[in-house]
Amino acid sequence: MPLTRQLPTNNEVIIKMEKITCNACLAHAEKDVRFESREIEHSEHDVVVKVACGGICGSDIHYYQHGRAGMSVLKHPMVIGHEFVGVISKVPAGSDLEVGQTVAVNPSSPCNQCEMCLSGHQNLCGSMRFMGSAQFNPHVNGGFSEYVVVKPEQCIPYDRRVPANVMAFSEPLAVAIHAVKKAGQLTGKRVLVIGAGPIGCLILAAARSAGASELVASDLSPRCLELARQMGATAVMDPRDEEQVAHYQQHKGYFDVVFEASGAPIAVASSVDFTRSAGTIVQVGMGASPVSWPVSTMLVKELNWVGSFRFIGEFITAVRWLEDGRVDPRPLISAEFPPQQIEDALITATDKNVSAKVLIRFD
Repeated sequence: MPLTRQLPTNNEVIIKMEKITCNACLAHAEKDVRFESREIEHSEHDVVVKVACGGICGSDIHYYQHGRAGMSVLKHPMVIGHEFVGVISKVPAGSDLEVGQTVAVNPSSPCNQCEMCLSGHQNLCGSMRFMGSAQFNPHVNGGFSEYVVVKPEQCIPYDRRVPANVMAFSEPLAVAIHAVKKAGQLTGKRVLVIGAGPIGCLILAAARSAGASELVASDLSPRCLELARQMGATAVMDPRDEEQVAHYQQHKGYFDVVFEASGAPIAVASSVDFTRSAGTIVQVGMGASPVSWPVSTMLVKELNWVGSFRFIGEFITAVRWLEDGRVDPRPLISAEFPPQQIEDALITATDKNVSAKVLIRFD
């Protein structure tokens, strides 16, 4: 039986808490990640999910390599992972969710009270609790755990016939769909995606679904360019090929919309020359700052440069697109590891010469 305790609240209501002991992938410090036992607590209002599968993201790699992801620094052990799915093992009384349901878990928990949340920009919430993030202390544990405790609204049920390793792409696909939404109407548009990693390839798939007529992917890696073709690119470009670059930059730019998904400073700057006058650049890649930016060229071409960060309601859209097969992410799966081999999985995911998306299988 799980251990239980009761907590009084300010309203003198007794909340019954239960504890579960399970194993999880915890980042302790730089190059120190362990699959070890931990205790989690849940109340009668929580959902407990038995995790089936999760995908390694760039932030997970940064926590392993550097003990930090940007400004978010590890101050104590934290469960990593925010791309994951599982099976419900406990639900609150009266919930529409059911034990045994397969669910994709939205890692976002905005406050839903601040100005940004109330204006429909929950992804910009200053109090956002995002799973697998060390932004706040105590940190918000992620999903690379045998069991996780989440809120009912974070759980999006899906057809159990869809493989877990497909639905594990819900979160990165939501990022891609949000980026496409920020670009505006894409029907009949010429689109360039710079950086054909997992996010760039999912942007290609989402842009194709949104009606783009021409989809070009740019990357230094032949392996990434081949994946881009499989994910919907109608043509590919090596940015070191001067003839190709000149073709797409002539006449003040060829593309209506450019998605910059690499974050590399030279790629960010190049997006201006690839974009036709009055076109749009969507910045998705998050690289080192500051970067050199051709302001004068951007100004005289009247380009729209817009940032795209995480997602809002697009998470549900991503689940539905994966569920009905509109997007098939399986070409992006490079390897799958059990959680006991989390360090090997992270090292493999770090090597971009061989890896796109590396998955952790708990099932």
